[in-house]
Amino acid sequence: MLQLPAERPLQLQQLMPAAPLTLVVLAPHPDDFDAIAVTLRYFHRRGDAIHLAVLTTGASGVEDGYADAYTADDKAALREKEQAASCAFFGLPAERLSFLRLPPDEKGNPRLDDANRLCIRDYLAARQPDLVFMPHGNDSNVTHQRTYALFHAVALAEGWKMWAVLNQDAKTVAMRTDLYTPFAAGDAAWKAELLRLHASQQQRNLNTRAQGFDERVLAVNRKTGQGLNAEYAEAFELEPYGMESTGKN
Repeated sequence: MLQLPAERPLQLQQLMPAAPLTLVVLAPHPDDFDAIAVTLRYFHRRGDAIHLAVLTTGASGVEDGYADAYTADDKAALREKEQAASCAFFGLPAERLSFLRLPPDEKGNPRLDDANRLCIRDYLAARQPDLVFMPHGNDSNVTHQRTYALFHAVALAEGWKMWAVLNQDAKTVAMRTDLYTPFAAGDAAWKAELLRLHASQQQRNLNTRAQGFDERVLAVNRKTGQGLNAEYAEAFELEPYGMESTGKN
């Protein structure tokens, strides 16, 4: 489907085949979809089908008492409501948003077990995506690491032919940039508005980092863009499955 040239990085639009494609976004937490929203909007506007699976509730990311949420269930419901609102703002049909709520270990990260692998397998098998987006596995966030590990194990076991599109995140340790989506101030303002719909994360970042969630994400995009002659950029590493040998990141 894709022919990745030796000379990289490329702008994402230079490599993508014609629509329609089927995309799946495996979001470790509510809000990981929004971190690559400019890229996803490019596909949405082309008429490609985008499906979002949020793997965990992200309840631990809500401060006690925020919006009267104290229990894990209340915090989960709050974050899922925020994600539904951001998807509506983006224009994603409601039926394409799924909350998988993968059972966690004692530290709140999704377990690397057969039950969770089966859940991921069934979700992907029902949609047969051409491209699967997720944060890069070389990340300090354990849930991000395990999202990649679950997908990697399933894709290899099933022998599926697809591409993983691994995105840079604020906690990415290191990655190769194969593709990027440049954008300017107008798109950045739209993305900031989308990110602020995750109000619990906006407030938590203001309280703990003295920087909004919107500012934090866009600061990563701004720094990446500086190395790519762009004002802002979302960056990705491509990993093929079922087409050539695939190694772990």
